[in-house]
Order: sequence, then C-alpha cells, then structure tokens
Amino acid sequence: MNYITHILLLQAQRNQAPAEEEVEEEEEETEELGHVDTYADYKPSKSTIGINHPDIVVETNTLSSVPPPDITYHLSIPESTIKQGLLSALQLEAIIYACQQHEVILQNNQRAGFLIGDGAGVGKGRTVAGIILENNLKGRKKALWFSVSNDLKYDAERDLKDIDAPTIPVHALNKIKYGDTATSEGVLFATYSALIGESQAGGQHRTRLKQILDWCKPGFDGVIVFDECHKAKNATSTKMGKAVLDLQNKLPLARVVYASATGASEPKNMIYMSRLGIWGDGTPFKTFDDFLHAIEKRGVGAMEIVAMDMKVSGMYIARQLSFSGVSFRIEEIGLDDDFKLVYNKAAKLWAEALAVFMRAADELGLVSRKSLWGQFWSSHQRFFKYLCIAAKVRCLVELAKKELEAGKCIVIGLQSTGEARTREVLDENDGHLDRFVSAAEGVFKALVQKHFPSEKQRREKVTPANVPVCLGFFGLSTARIEEMKQSLLNKIADLGKELPLNTLDELIDKFGGPEKVSEMTGRKGRVVRRLDGSVRYESRAEQSHTIDHINLKEKDRFMSGEKLVAIISEAASSGISLQADKRVKNQCRRVHMTLELPWSADRAIQQFGRTHRSNQVTAPEYIFLISELAGERRFASIVAKRLESLGALTHGDRRATESRDLSKYNFENKYGTKALDKITKAILGHIESKVPPPKGYPGGDALFFRDMKKGMMDVGIFCKEPRFGLSTEKDCSITKFLNRILGLEVHKQNSLFQYFTDNFDYLIEKDKKEGKYDMGILGMDFKTHTQNTTDPIISVDRGMPWKEAFEKAQNLKGLDEGFYLSHKVSLANVPSMFADTLPGSLEPDTAGEKRAAFIFSPSLGQGIKRNFEVSSDEAKDSWESQFNFSFGKCCHANWNGKCKKIEEGQECLQGMRLRQYHMLCGALLRVWKRVADVVADITSSSILQIVRLKTKNSNKQVGEYRTPI
Repeated sequence: MNYITHILLLQAQRNQAPAEEEVEEEEEETEELGHVDTYADYKPSKSTIGINHPDIVVETNTLSSVPPPDITYHLSIPESTIKQGLLSALQLEAIIYACQQHEVILQNNQRAGFLIGDGAGVGKGRTVAGIILENNLKGRKKALWFSVSNDLKYDAERDLKDIDAPTIPVHALNKIKYGDTATSEGVLFATYSALIGESQAGGQHRTRLKQILDWCKPGFDGVIVFDECHKAKNATSTKMGKAVLDLQNKLPLARVVYASATGASEPKNMIYMSRLGIWGDGTPFKTFDDFLHAIEKRGVGAMEIVAMDMKVSGMYIARQLSFSGVSFRIEEIGLDDDFKLVYNKAAKLWAEALAVFMRAADELGLVSRKSLWGQFWSSHQRFFKYLCIAAKVRCLVELAKKELEAGKCIVIGLQSTGEARTREVLDENDGHLDRFVSAAEGVFKALVQKHFPSEKQRREKVTPANVPVCLGFFGLSTARIEEMKQSLLNKIADLGKELPLNTLDELIDKFGGPEKVSEMTGRKGRVVRRLDGSVRYESRAEQSHTIDHINLKEKDRFMSGEKLVAIISEAASSGISLQADKRVKNQCRRVHMTLELPWSADRAIQQFGRTHRSNQVTAPEYIFLISELAGERRFASIVAKRLESLGALTHGDRRATESRDLSKYNFENKYGTKALDKITKAILGHIESKVPPPKGYPGGDALFFRDMKKGMMDVGIFCKEPRFGLSTEKDCSITKFLNRILGLEVHKQNSLFQYFTDNFDYLIEKDKKEGKYDMGILGMDFKTHTQNTTDPIISVDRGMPWKEAFEKAQNLKGLDEGFYLSHKVSLANVPSMFADTLPGSLEPDTAGEKRAAFIFSPSLGQGIKRNFEVSSDEAKDSWESQFNFSFGKCCHANWNGKCKKIEEGQECLQGMRLRQYHMLCGALLRVWKRVADVVADITSSSILQIVRLKTKNSNKQVGEYRTPI
C-alpha cells in the first residue's frame, strides 16, 4: 500500500487514473520524512549572565539540536556594563565563547579562532567591541579590526562608546602614512583592500601588511577581527585572500575572530578560516583540499554537519532575528507584446552580429580569438541583463505606488547603476546630455566600436615573411571590414531608438525625481528631468561632501521621512541600517523590492539585512521580482545556490535562508549539468530523450528540435567543426548555457528552458526513487518512539489508535469527510479502515473534480486510498482489528493471508505499524568518510541521509539514518 504524507503529492494524483487495488498493495512505501519547522527560539543554554536581547532571536532547529560546550572562562567586563544592558545576554555569551576558544592552542602551535555567524541585527558590532574591551581589560591593549569600508570606522567607535569603552581609541590606517608605526595603543582599523596596499614613495618599497606587522610587534597576542569576513573569500585565488592568510600565519598567537552574517557561502570559501582547526595537523583532514573534497562530495547534509560540529566544539555561534512578521514573495512579471517585439529584434541582431564577427575574423585570418569571444559574450550577457531588469520597471513602480498609498515606504535593491554608459555618452557630447541614456544600447555599441575584428588584432600573416605583401589586397580587406562594422553600428542605432532607458534614472524619474528618492549608490552623477520637461546631467555631489557622505545624508533623509523611497546599490549594502527603527521619525513598514538579484548571495544577504534589524517597530516585506523570461532565472539561480549553501554554513541548516522559495530556480548542480548534457544530445539527434519536448510548441516536436538547433548555434552553444560537424561548445557549463539562452527570442528561450527543467525534474525524481538524492537534514516527527541507548536503533510506531482517530472524526464538518471502508476485504478478514480529513482551504479546481484529502489508516497513520463511507460505530471494530494486526504482520499477510518474503525466511516490513531506523549520532564529521565507505560496501550507495529526530521526552537527536540493512 502506498501512503503519501505530502498534501501536494495528494493533489498531484488528481489527474491520474486510479491504480488497481492489487497493484497498490505491492508498491513501495515512501518514507515519512519531511522538512520540519526551521527555527527554534534561542536563549543562551549555559551562560546565565546579562539581560535578555531586546528582540526575539532564533537559531536553526538543526543547530539547536546540539549543545555548546560548558563554560570555563571568567569575564572581566565590569558588572555595571552588564547590569545596564549595554551588552545583552546573547552578546555576552558570544564574547565568553570567543575568549574561551582563544585559550586553546592548535596542533600547529597557532591560537584557535572563533567564528561569529550572527545574522544582521543581532549586534555583531557590539559583540566584537565587547571582545576588544575584554582583552583590553586583560592587558592586551592593541587590536586589529578589518572591515569592508573606511566609513565603518565610525561605527566601530560608536560600538565601543555604546558599551562604555570610549577611552579605547580607534585609528584609521588610511590616515596613517606608510612606514609610520608611531601610533601606540588602541584599535587599528583598516579595510581588506588596505592589506594589499603598497607605496614606492621616496624610492622605498613599503607595504601596509609590513606596517601592520611592525605595529603589532613579534609575539602579538591581541585581537584580530575580520569583520564582514566573507570579503576575504577565495583566499588562494585573490591577492587580498592570500594577505589575510599571511597575516594569520605571521601572528600565530593572535586572537582571531571571524564575523559575518554570511559566514562562508560555500566550503571552498572557508579557506581563510585557518584558525578553526577543522583541517591540518591532528584533524581528520590533513589539508584544506582534503576537507573540501570530503564535504563537496557529500552535498548539503555534510555542510550542515560542519556547522553543528563547530558549535559543539565551541568555535562557532550563529543566531538571527526572528523572521516572524516578515513576508517573502516572488512576483513573476508578464511581458507585454511591445517589449517582446523589441526583445526578439535584439535577439536576432545579436545572432547577426555573431555571424558578422565570425566572418570578419575569418577574413582577417585571426588565430587567437579567445579575447574577442570573451568580450563578445560578456557584452551579450550584460545587454540582456539590462533588458531583463528594464522589463520589470513598470510593474515595480505600480506595486510600489500601491504600497506607498497603503502608508508604507519602499526600499529598492539594485546592483548596476549604468553609470559607465552615461559617462561615455557624456564624453561623446562634450559634457552635455539632453536625453535619458539606454545602458543596453551602450553595451552593444561599445562592443562593436572597441572590439570588432580589425587589422590591429591580426596575429598571423596571410603570406609567408619572404613573400612580397600585396598591399592592395589588405586595403580591400580593411575597407570591407570597416563597411561590415559600420553597417552593424547603423542597425544598433536603429534598435537603440526602441530599447529601454537606464533603469536607475528611469526609476528616479517615475517616482518624482531626486527630491522624492534617496539614492544610495556609488555613482557620481545622474540624468534628471527639470520642471520644464528638459533633461540634463547633474553631479550627485553636494557642497563639501564626498559620495560616501552623500549616501549617509540620503539615508538620514529617508529615516526622517523626508523621502519615502530609497534605492540602494552594493555601494550602500554594508553597514547602512534602513529598518523601521523605534528611534527615528519614519516608522512606516519597509517594503524591500529586489529588482535586480545580486551576483552572489553574499551581497543579497547584505542587502536584505539593511531593512530587517534589531529595535524595529515592524518587520519588512520582501518582494523578489523575476520576469517570465526563462533566461533571467539564471540570475535567480546564482542567488538560490548561494542562499541554499548559506543557510547550511552560516546558520547550520540550508532551509534557514528564508528566501528559500528561490531554490526552485537552482540549476547549478549535478542535476543541471546532466540535464544540459541530455538536452544538447537530444537536440543534436545523438540520443532519444525519455523526456518529451514541451507540449504546444508551434509546428510540433520536429520544428521544436530544428528551431532549438538553430537557436543554440545563434548563441554559440553549438558550433561547426570541420572534422566533426555540429557539436557542443567545449566547457559548456550550466552557467554558460543559462547565460547564453538570454539571447534567444522569447518563445524559443521559454520553450528551451521548459525542456531543460523537465529533464532536470525527471533526473531528480529518478534519484529520489533510487534513494540517491541528498535532501539535507530532514525531520522525523512521529507520535511514538522508543530508543535503546546502547544500540543506535529507533523504533517508530506509525499507527493511529482508535481513540485518536475518533477524536479527529469529531471535528470533521465537510461533506465527504469521515470513515471509509475498503471495497476489498482482506484474506485475513481484517478490513482496511481510513479516516478521510479534507482541509477546508483545499477546494476543487474544477467542478466535479475530486478534492485532495489527508487520509489516515490504523496501521500507518496518514495515507491515501479510495473507499466507501461508513459510520464511526461500523468503523470501530475493523479499525482496532487492523491496528492490532499490523503491529507484527505486513500488508501481504493482511491482504493475502501469507507473505512470500516471510515464507522464504526474509524480513518484510511493508505496511507494518512498527518501523526501525538505524541512527548514528555524535561528532560525525570526523568519521564521515569511514561510515560512508562501510555503507557503500553493503548498499552500493554512499548517500547518508541526515535526520533530526524528536523523541517522546522531547530530546533532540541529529544523525545519519539508514533503514535496516
């Protein structure tokens, strides 16, 4: 019998033909595992000092399943600071654990570090200031504080002042001359970019890194804070990342604190966290690469185990503001016919441009074309990205105006300002501008003007060096190339008349101009409409203020209610608080609209944290705007992938990132890669796909494959090779595919994307059926559990006794709700009984269609079946009979009187109330590989499903589980 616990799965059964009763009996049961509540309210479990945090704070259920270590450290922070609540109980707990961890010396003789993964609004700034104060009181008077912007130095001073430590001075490194180490005690504040700063002044080579090391002096054991430490990611590939590692290695006794709401978005970005002691001497992973390989191989579940292991070991803490009251939604925006027309024209022109670029390169005999195509495809991507964003402006303005009328205020998140194109047009017109500029047109035009194949790019002579060159031939070739280039520019100019304008300028204009909008971006100027309707370019600078100061002034105007619309770019994403703060005049509810999803989730989290913080009157609403263009999901896909991972490493549970609905757009994984391989081979005719093309494509399946083949040639995914004919481009990754399909006409890209996602879904379903799908940490939430403490076996009684079924039946009010008896009486004379409860909110989609139902059985609790209705009196005896029978016997014995497996001496658990699970708990990270290898030898699969179990006495266990082997 097939019992399915998810109501969505029940709804999906509506349009399928009812299965035969006999067939149903033999079907595999799906495990009753489901995603349970993501968060648990957080209170310090072992720290008892301090006043409660002013807002509700939560921790992921996964992290709450494991305790932090016992406290052995004694604080020196004054009693008065604690009693006044200058540091809350939560912040004091983090300070204690950080200082306690700093007492540990790792096997490599470096001092252990601590990672603060608290979300925005929990008060990382004060926590860090508290750690500096604690060490200052212990006699360690020097500290290093690294962050992303020099302006945050003022926040550091404010945080120290707020905890009653104003006497600790903060020195800005950018105000100190190279080589000057005269500054004595206090906090040296610097940016990450300053770490790689160098100077050749006076003929001497000086570096900021050496200056910092000279200031610290050998044997330095003070605090080094890496605030917003996600900026130091990719430590092996960036100069900045290497400098962060170098600093830690040269100051082995320093007390390192990593602090960031986004922590590490992927395991590979943890490389700079060398002081956590997860890899290296005395650990299961000799090198970081060993650790990386082990974690990436085992998927999201492994990342969640890492976070738990770190908390248990006392090196990690991660809390965040409760999201109660915060609403998230995705607005998918339809495209009007006029926009589709322009988009399709642009797609055709880019396909033509590709052909013209190829012809020109061939005619000139260019050998090295890597740089040329790099420029071409990056421009192609940016062009269509601008179009995707522009498609949403009208809808965003309409949504925003409705919210403003409802008494709320608006925050709009953007990444690109389009300033580069505006300045190009400004330079072309000698500093004058009388129209709004199209950023998309500028990208296309600049590509042709600067990178069209030319004589300068020639890398190979047409004739050998000893043969006289025919100048006339080259002159003719150059003239033809120039003609091709000019023709393309003319077509771009014609298209430019229809292309949308620069999004940022258009938004400000539609909301009433700069007088109504607080712009917090990094651009220096903007195009504005005057009162008389004319348009001109103006500088954003105000008298004697830098751009950074302008952004702070604009923030104040928004917070005071002078302006009710704020537009923020990445330049304003760190450190600026825009929440409905109890201390400011503008306490309207914030509606945070993401018009353009950031390139990485690190940036996305920073932006979302601007409007959801401590001390707010109301929580914000988040709206993600995604157009119906299939290709645009590329950008949602990047963010979704990072958000999924961030939830795991930052907060120990991949479901913790509340914008998790975006995960349906996450294709950058092994299933995306396999699906891409399948569709490219199917379109080329190399294989016959098991997944059919999308229904309703104009012209049918044959035309679909023909159009897709041509389309994928037009966007460079397929290319012709002399020896092999048409083939897929080398290194055609899922990223490249999702980028390129932006350049297809709207109906073609949507159909191709649909075909891709159908294959993607098919592959996932296939793996789920075969038990190979990694679903992260799942919850086992059953009514009855028994646990043997010496043997890691969980016995679960899944049945529903008559008393519970009868109580449920008393609350049923719907027409079809009640007890049902199976049409078929079992051979064991134990009829199957079901209580069918239909939630009132689930109404039929169409007249006469059967409603979706929750169905409960005596043997397995919740399930699904078709039966006939009976009264509760008629149901009782049969219910109790099957409840008792199913405790020790399988469904085959129920229906047929015997079971083949049992007769053959095997075990059969099909349809039984009692189910046993093997569960391995504890510090799994350190034995993960060995366990996976043993399981793989027995079951041919190394997938270890991680579950969280809640027992009868409410104890929580997190571990790997296997059904009996």
